[in-house]
Amino acid sequence: MNSNNKEPYRRTFPISWEQLQRDARALSWRLMELGPWQGIIAITRGGLVPAAIIARELDIRIVDTVCIASYAGRQQGRIQILKPATGDGEGWLLVDDLVDTGKTARLVREMVPKAHFATIYAKPAGRPLVDTFMTEVSQDTWILFPWDSEIQFAQPIAGRTKQEKQP
Repeated sequence: MNSNNKEPYRRTFPISWEQLQRDARALSWRLMELGPWQGIIAITRGGLVPAAIIARELDIRIVDTVCIASYAGRQQGRIQILKPATGDGEGWLLVDDLVDTGKTARLVREMVPKAHFATIYAKPAGRPLVDTFMTEVSQDTWILFPWDSEIQFAQPIAGRTKQEKQP
């Protein structure tokens, strides 16, 4: 990665709603064998959709949240706890969409140290902090979730400038 570049992401990995559901269901298969679970704690906002899918697949009816703000656009900023988790997490499944740098994961792990932490996607810096994940992606990849994107016209590659053509 170019140290002069403030943007830490060189690649974009777009995820469709269908892909997210497939990946969340596949993660559910892994988690099924590790339960039973008392409930799910979703890390908001990114963990809400995966937690809903996993709750359905594992027939879990109790879903709580820990509310944390850590991103402003594509930049990770100061982490703000908006609603903490309660208890130590014993018997609970902690769900997020992604573990990136591990900053949020460390904070939540301190709140509920006995919870089983599962994410759909994991990057190398944060991967050691989760117990179960589905797919690993490189640290310099921005995962473009379906709730953060919209369908629009894309310029053909041949019509792009040299800078736009780079991944």
